[in-house]
Amino acid sequence: MDPYKIIKKPLISEKDFELIETENKLVILVDLRATKHQIKKAIEQLYNVKVEKVNTLITPKGTKKAYVRLSEFDDAADIASRMGLF
Repeated sequence: MDPYKIIKKPLISEKDFELIETENKLVILVDLRATKHQIKKAIEQLYNVKVEKVNTLITPKGTKKAYVRLSEFDDAADIASRMGLF
């Protein structure tokens, strides 16, 4: 699956910004059919970072969210700014 089709858009809320600052995590809307391994590879390819862990959930609206924890050497705030959040 193409990385640009897996990653739809980053989410922006107060809780998401708090996760970026405190836990070095990004919250991203992803394709419903994407697996955790595909999401990890897509983030690593697109943003040239090391992903430690990916947690996913399907919202009541029928969309899929991915909580992506980056390694301690990569800054989630830097990636968020490259995504256009800041």
